[in-house]
This record gives sequence, structure tokens and C-alpha cells, in this order.
Amino acid sequence: MSYRNDPYDPKQVALLDPAALAEAVAAAEKTFAAAGDPDALTALRPAHLGDRAPVSLARREIGALPPAAKADAGKRVNEARRAIETAYAARQEILEREQAERVLVEERVDVTLPYDRRPRGARHPISTLMEQISDLFIGMGYEVAEGPEIELEWTNFDALNIPADHPARGLMDTFHIAPAGGSAPAAGDQAGSGLVLRTHTSPVQARTMLTRQPPIYVVVPGRVYRTDELDATHAPVFHQVEGLVVDKGITMAHLRGTLDHFARAMFGEGAKTRWRPHYFPFTEPSAEFDVWFPEHRDGPQWVEWGGCGMVNPRVLRACGIDPEVYSGFAFGMGIDRTVMVRHGVSDMRDLAEGDARFTRAYGVEA
Repeated sequence: MSYRNDPYDPKQVALLDPAALAEAVAAAEKTFAAAGDPDALTALRPAHLGDRAPVSLARREIGALPPAAKADAGKRVNEARRAIETAYAARQEILEREQAERVLVEERVDVTLPYDRRPRGARHPISTLMEQISDLFIGMGYEVAEGPEIELEWTNFDALNIPADHPARGLMDTFHIAPAGGSAPAAGDQAGSGLVLRTHTSPVQARTMLTRQPPIYVVVPGRVYRTDELDATHAPVFHQVEGLVVDKGITMAHLRGTLDHFARAMFGEGAKTRWRPHYFPFTEPSAEFDVWFPEHRDGPQWVEWGGCGMVNPRVLRACGIDPEVYSGFAFGMGIDRTVMVRHGVSDMRDLAEGDARFTRAYGVEA
């Protein structure tokens, strides 16, 4: 039944037919089921729930129906739209769950792997060896002593029986600290600051004897400075270890036993030492000592390792210790040289360049 002037036309409202709405719902469900991921499903939504979707166009045609038919048609259209929305939401939930499960598998983190892929460094072999030497002498009853790297000329030279005209005090060997607003002084210049970068760890001997009474058993690892260019065998900054013993009845035999034990700890149980007479201002008698190194990169040979001797009575007296009551020995060697001999390093520049490949190969020891 229709009314006068009613624009109702069955052809224009064909989308409101129950069969057409059911077909629209079935088509939407089939299309949604074929979507393989949430993005593909989202792309399909406008065709079935957008403004130009069949159910949206059908809703617009409700206005062409007579009043009595509008309620029934509106109910059918709403039911169809809810069915499509329900199908869309159900498929979306499935796809998002599948995607989350896939991401958990594909982006799984293996916690047993290194946390990053940047190459890891290692402790420098000099640092490692300094600690090993300290531990060795602590086990022998020594203490580790330290001193400033900017040192008084008196403790660096005078207290160690190195006179003002000694060549080592010149600018060719020593970094002199310039006074405020001035230039570096010449050796022995009274107008200078009286400060130098220490040329050896021996000033710590003087500082220790000035502040403590015997018996004294100390080992002094540390950084020292010389005016050398960096090349395969020299460096302006390097490392030494100094040993000092002052007590009653100390002899060269005690020194020999200490150095033999030290050599075996550094180079293995087969290490042997030999002594050669030498001169040092702060020890008398003095000697240089070599280590027989059967695994040297150039074949078995004697390797010069350091210097040693009995503490010069003048040094004891300058530091307030009576040489008639006490005697002592001192020794010193280069830690850098020890690393080079132990590991077969041929170029001292390798120790200073900070290459991670070098520290990874030599810096971690058992």
C-alpha cells in the first residue's frame, strides 16, 4: 500500500530486501576472513562499513519507504550492520593475536648472547701486571707505597745522591715544571720552580724513609716520565716498579733471593738471573740483572730486566736513617719491558695506542 505523492519505488529500495542484506553480510564475512593481517583487514573495512558500503546505502533508502515500513526496514539494516561489525571485530581480534604471537617468535631475544655487538675492550696488560706484581710482594710481606708524579727535585735527585751537575738532571732527560708565568728552567737553575715530572719511582724510597722508621719493606709500581720520543723502544711515559728494604742485617744475598723469586713469578719456574756490575748513584754496590728467557721471540737469550744494589749509605743518611745500624737493598725494572718480553710484543707503541684488538689479546690473563 502506498500514499498519494509517496516517492516509494521498489526498484530504488532493492538494497533493503532481506536477501540483499544477507548477501552483503555474507560478502563482508568472506572478505574479512580472507584478510591475512590487521593492516589488510583495515583496508577492507570501508568497502563493507564505510559510507558507500551496501548497508550504508540501504540505510539511506529507508527514507523512501512509507512510514509503516520504515521501522521494519531499519531493524533489518541495523541487524545486518551489527553482523558485519561483529564479523570485523572477531576477525580483527584473531589477526592481532596471531600477529602478537608471530612477533614474539620472530623478535625473540636470546638472553645468552652478548647484550650488544660492539667489540669489548679489556684491561690493559700494564694495569694487570702492576696488580700482579703488587699482589706478589704483598704475599711476601711488603706494602705498596705511592708518591706524586710531579716531584720535588730534592726527592727525585738530591736525596738519591744524584748531584746537581749529573747529566740526568738536564733538559735532555727530565721534564722540568716551569714556574708560574715562566719557562722551563735549565738544570740547577735556582729561579726554577724546583718541580719535575718524576724520572723514576725512586723518590718514593726517599719519601718512605723520611716518614717511617725501619724495618721498611715496600714495593712501588707507578708511572714515570723521560724526554724521549715515542718509538719502537722508547716512550716519554712508561711504568716502573721499585722495591725497597731497610732493616738490620740486610745483605746482597737477601736481594738475590728476592729477585730470583720475582723472576720466576714473572717468567716461569725455569727463569734464571745473572748480575753484571754497574753504577747507580743511590746504590753501592750496584748491578744490572738479566733474565734468561727461553721463549723469547728471537730465540733463547739473556734479557736485560733492571737494576739493583744495596742502598747507598749517603741515601740512608740523607733520609735520617743511621747506616751504621741499618742496611737495605733496592731494585727497579720497567713494567712495560716486562710485558713486552712476556708476550712477545716488539713495538712499544702498541702499548700506548689503545687499540682494543691489542688489549683483548694481551690484557686479560688468568
